[in-house]
Amino acid sequence: MSKRSIDNTENFPAIIQHFASGTLIGCSMGKGAGAMRPITPQQNTKMRLRMRLLAAVLAVGCLGGLTVRLFVLMLRDPGGYAARAADQQLRGATLPAARGEIYSADGTLLAASETCWTIRAAPREMADDAVEPAARALSEILELDYADTLAKFSQRTSNDCLLRRRVDKTMADAVRDWCRANGVDGIQIRQDTRRVYPQGNFMGGILGFTDVDNAGLWGLELRYNDELTGQNGRILTAKNAWGYDMPTHYQTLVDAVPGSTLTLTIDANIQHWLESALSAAVTEHHVAERGVGIVMDVHTGAVLAMSCQPDYDPNAPRTLINKEVRDAVNALTGEERSAALQKAQQAQWRNKAISDLYEPGSVFKLITASAALDSGACKATDYFTCAGKITVAGTRFRCANGHIHGTETFARGLAVSCNPCFIQVGARLGKQNFCDYFAAFGLRAATGIDLPGEIKRSEYYTADRMGPVELASCSFGQSSKVSYLQMITAVCAVVNGGKLMQPHVVQSIRDTERNTVQQVEPTVKAQVIRPETSAVMRELMEGVVTTGTGKNGAVAGYRVGGKTGTSQKLDSENERARIASFVAVAPIENPKIAVLICLDEPHSWTTSGGALSGPVAAEVLQKSLPRLGIQPSYTEAEQAKYFTTVPDVTGW
Repeated sequence: MSKRSIDNTENFPAIIQHFASGTLIGCSMGKGAGAMRPITPQQNTKMRLRMRLLAAVLAVGCLGGLTVRLFVLMLRDPGGYAARAADQQLRGATLPAARGEIYSADGTLLAASETCWTIRAAPREMADDAVEPAARALSEILELDYADTLAKFSQRTSNDCLLRRRVDKTMADAVRDWCRANGVDGIQIRQDTRRVYPQGNFMGGILGFTDVDNAGLWGLELRYNDELTGQNGRILTAKNAWGYDMPTHYQTLVDAVPGSTLTLTIDANIQHWLESALSAAVTEHHVAERGVGIVMDVHTGAVLAMSCQPDYDPNAPRTLINKEVRDAVNALTGEERSAALQKAQQAQWRNKAISDLYEPGSVFKLITASAALDSGACKATDYFTCAGKITVAGTRFRCANGHIHGTETFARGLAVSCNPCFIQVGARLGKQNFCDYFAAFGLRAATGIDLPGEIKRSEYYTADRMGPVELASCSFGQSSKVSYLQMITAVCAVVNGGKLMQPHVVQSIRDTERNTVQQVEPTVKAQVIRPETSAVMRELMEGVVTTGTGKNGAVAGYRVGGKTGTSQKLDSENERARIASFVAVAPIENPKIAVLICLDEPHSWTTSGGALSGPVAAEVLQKSLPRLGIQPSYTEAEQAKYFTTVPDVTGW
């Protein structure tokens, strides 16, 4: 150390004095000599201001942060920590609510919920030496893979894992008995519900079905899912610091509330008769593209029965009912099989009655006839000529089956379903009037029925796109496509005094206290034709059955009106593909119900709608009318034909 640096120690007392007075902030060394730099009063004041400012900023920042946090905890999220505490202290189990029931109009239970059980496990609660025996025993009882079950139980930190959903009482009792006998903890048997359809293979296309969570996927189950779905209940059980359940007196129960109940307009008896008769016809006549049948109350629009055959069982909706389709799908593998299976299932579930369009054929002549009579373009006594064929703007049209009817009245033309006659009627009516009545009968837009999947609009010509050939073709039921439901709804308007009704399948909705939440009342959408026109049409339709092409639709003891149809499928690759249809109304003097039967692509001795579909409609009418309180009244000729007197053989 240099002599000069040692001598600097002489200044230490002075330095200490400066520290004590607060006027020294540092020192600097000059060249070869130390030099002191005193703190001025002005510098000392600035430093104090900075320190105070820094302290204020830190105080505001900390206090502001705490204030914001308190605001969030107390006002924005007051239940956050309460929820976290509850999650740590409570274990919740959902009690699924029973789905609302569905009944037919006559009180037949169509859809219900039954109690079942779901088996779950909490592996962390199981003793180590119980894991392997429990996995082996429960995999056998629940029909599960042993390796998968053991893997689930081996996850010792898991507090909940699913073993099997919705087992029956026998299986649930077997699990409970084994656990008790072997003292195994951690197996939970929770009450659950599942959807069942007590009538089996019945009304599948209307009822639809639900998924594994009891949510509606198709049909009424989907359309009224919100009403049918109840409010789930809950069991809260206190648990200790290790996550185990505490004694049962710490439990809290919130009961489940079942869903609302639907009562349909469908009469189960009429539905059974329709399905039976339609299914037999589909089988007998080898119908390739399913059969469709609808029964409707002509005055209210209530659907009394609706079926597409063959139909699926809503208890097993994913099982393919067509054996040929099922074999073809099973022959595939991988993604190709999955795609084919999904496509086949979608086709099977499709409600053809509301989701598909078809050429109505000669049944549509009822609409053309009503429009012509109502507009004054024709009268029932007007004469027309049928030479077996007619040419319109260079296009030749033939009469059905090559018939030559000669000179005939309007009424006779309808009875024998003469195409040239109705081409002439259409020409008199004119394209604008034709299109106006087509729309008025509700044949352009969806009917708005309370079922999912209804097609939004039909296929038709507007007046600006309709030429003479299109008008001629449309007049006798070709070149336009409507839904089956649209067609029968329009026919009801033809015979009920001209009122277009809103079709529906649900009659009422009731809550769990059996209070009526909604009552569906008949709704008139439009007055399409005059009541006088409707009265004339009823007489003409009766003539179709008594003297025309609809004789197979006659029912002993009743006056029946109807119309046959045999339409060509213009968009089919098979030129011979036909749709055989028949619509019947009874009693025609005071109509109550209408029945539409359509067989899509029959392969039989004929494709005539009168021959194939007429008897089906007659069978449904014969059984349904007495059911509706309309008793037969036989004529003398019918009594002589169908009845005989049995002699008194008492004592013989």
